[in-house]
Amino acid sequence: MLRIGLTGGMGAGKSTVARALVQRGAVLIDSDVIAREVVAPGTPGLAALTEAFGTDILAADGSLDRPALAAKAFRDDESRTTLNSITHPLVGQRTAELFAAAAPDAIVVQDVPLLVENHMAPFMNLVLIVDVAAETRIRRLVEFRGVPEADARARIAAQATDDQRYAAADVLLDNNGPAGVVEQTVYRLWDERLVPFEANLRSGTAVRPEPRIVESDPQWPAQAQRLIARLRLAAGAAAVRVDHIGSTSVPALPARDVLDLQITVADLATADTIRDALAGAGFPAIPEHTHDSPKPALGDESADPVRWEKRVHGSADPGRPAYVHVRAAGSPGQQFALAFRDWLRAEAGARAEYAEVKRGAAAAAAGLAAHEAMAAYPAVKEPWFDSVYERVSLWRAAHPE
Repeated sequence: MLRIGLTGGMGAGKSTVARALVQRGAVLIDSDVIAREVVAPGTPGLAALTEAFGTDILAADGSLDRPALAAKAFRDDESRTTLNSITHPLVGQRTAELFAAAAPDAIVVQDVPLLVENHMAPFMNLVLIVDVAAETRIRRLVEFRGVPEADARARIAAQATDDQRYAAADVLLDNNGPAGVVEQTVYRLWDERLVPFEANLRSGTAVRPEPRIVESDPQWPAQAQRLIARLRLAAGAAAVRVDHIGSTSVPALPARDVLDLQITVADLATADTIRDALAGAGFPAIPEHTHDSPKPALGDESADPVRWEKRVHGSADPGRPAYVHVRAAGSPGQQFALAFRDWLRAEAGARAEYAEVKRGAAAAAAGLAAHEAMAAYPAVKEPWFDSVYERVSLWRAAHPE
């Protein structure tokens, strides 16, 4: 099951996007609909709201007068917290029931207005944010929903900022254009990313992109942080730390468009205990990659391949390839990954040198069949890594973390 989070500011057009996804076959779990169900007449939820906010939040027929509740609940942080403490557990329980009822191969879209505010993004395999300019949202609320302008501005101000939503967005859906444009974007997203993502997740298949070098993308660090949040949640207390490593963690360094992330655990027995949890979060194991290439020893046993052993997972998301290296704390591989990253960040000459090595590796792999390219690319890089191991180690000794 692929779990998709859908959100956006009030008036952004989440319903339009949700309908387009349902047309393609998604199972929709609408938090607004659930929120209405759990406070329907006769429910414990409505009784709790009445006790907290007074009977004047009820309409003449005994149902919830939502504008009257909103006028009280959104007037300050304390009132909003009270509202959330009543409704969120009820919505969560009903949501869990609907997830349990979905088919194992379903693509489940959870429409959550406050997904960002409630820090729910790491619980999703992917987060879609519908983006519309604030003034356009206010106009839509006033013209199409009859919300007073002052009320619309107050509600929008109480929600996450655009920057906070952008930080959570794996996919940003621009709905500022003419009617029908965003639906076409959603249909392409469904065919090209969501359906393959679900299939990969179900089969335990990691995406293995070709070794092609691209210019540095300023979005790589933010993308890495979103994946790190999911990995932290999946690994739980087993993760000593989770880091963005490799070329994409170094500003201005050309790289393959593949994020490298490292989970540090106490030992590899612990790494094996989180294998299934990482797979469920969208990072299935790649069993054949269990060792780093041995690096030259500095006069001791550190070149022993066993001490470089690791576990490797890959992203099942075709839209965001990544490798997750799970290494034991204090092991040579774990220490070298962090030192190498920091060395490249600090030393412009090292960055230029490595960029040339990477371009040469990519050239050697160009035109080869996929399995041959995957072998040719590291074959060019590994001798260079051997040659710089001591340089990196000496640099780290002079520049401890």
